[in-house]
Amino acid sequence: MTKWAVIYSSVTGNTRQIAEAIAQQAGDADIFRVQDAPTDVSGYDVVALGYWLRLGQPDPLMLKYLPQVKNVRVCFFQTHGTAPTSEHAITSFARAGYYLGEGCEILGTFGCRGKINPAMQKKRAQAGPDDPHGGAKSIERWKLASTHPDEQDIVEAKDFVLRMEHKLVMKERFLAKQAAKRKDVCK
Repeated sequence: MTKWAVIYSSVTGNTRQIAEAIAQQAGDADIFRVQDAPTDVSGYDVVALGYWLRLGQPDPLMLKYLPQVKNVRVCFFQTHGTAPTSEHAITSFARAGYYLGEGCEILGTFGCRGKINPAMQKKRAQAGPDDPHGGAKSIERWKLASTHPDEQDIVEAKDFVLRMEHKLVMKERFLAKQAAKRKDVCK
């Protein structure tokens, strides 16, 4: 069985909900708030790192933690107020990967909408017309995000774990076949 560490940062509870679903599905998992996470994660087969987005990248606490994660398989999961397939959401995964410590393998990514912090909504409601976070489009996005994570997001987070576990099994099979082929060639 694969041993997981699920490490998350959450202010409004969105990312915590997804972290709990991932840990529950993984079964053999330890779950940590990023503030309490170990700096040595070498005892885990997979380290799932979850965060909320700020300025198109992981939040400050997770950004500070990411360089300490080294030489492990990583899954990223994130919650945000925009569509999971948006450029903003996708680019933030790349930024998270940029901050990781050396020798990490990114196994997969999962993202879903999440409620926006009410204090942030209030601040952004006053945004001018040139602010990309203001205006009618943003208010519509906030409404869509206000009901998330929902039951479907939880189901999809759990399914993400199953897909990552399957990916690991398939990779091990592939590597075993490659090793057998090399052994046959050396005979």
